[in-house]
Amino acid sequence: MSRIGRLPIDIPAGVEVKIDGSAVTVKGPKGELSLTVASPIEAKVDGNQVIVTRPDDERESRSLHGLTRTLIANDIVGVTEGYSKGLEIVGTGYRVAQKGSAVEFALGFSHPVVVEAPAGITFAVEGNTKLTVSGISKQAVGETAANIRKIKKPEPYKGKGIRYAGEVVRRKAGKAGK
Repeated sequence: MSRIGRLPIDIPAGVEVKIDGSAVTVKGPKGELSLTVASPIEAKVDGNQVIVTRPDDERESRSLHGLTRTLIANDIVGVTEGYSKGLEIVGTGYRVAQKGSAVEFALGFSHPVVVEAPAGITFAVEGNTKLTVSGISKQAVGETAANIRKIKKPEPYKGKGIRYAGEVVRRKAGKAGK
């Protein structure tokens, strides 16, 4: 039995979970999220808990059991607390500035790079080298942060680029001088 899948998910006060067949809708103070449960897995609301069950011990059912439970739990946390991911810009002359709902990066290219906020995502700039990506969907926040980091990944020689907050970049030794 899946150790994660069999754990019940507590529904906090102010959160409403509706299950209609394979569609699960979670409504809370920060917004509304929905997901579709894969076919063999079933979810049901029991009092103030959501219980995820699987009909058999087939390989596919086992693999989807814990995943489905975690996705529903992530949605519940998202509509109550929300998710955020921090990014740091490292490098001489590298900076970020807020332009309405978008952000503009100066990363040593010949042009500034403008990133528009996708639906449900907000950007917050602290100083000119820190950026926070926030939203209610864990997947959307992570994907947006990864796409921003992809613009200029931290390079291994000087460590310049966009990195996650707290990320450690493995440094390489340069050429040995004469």
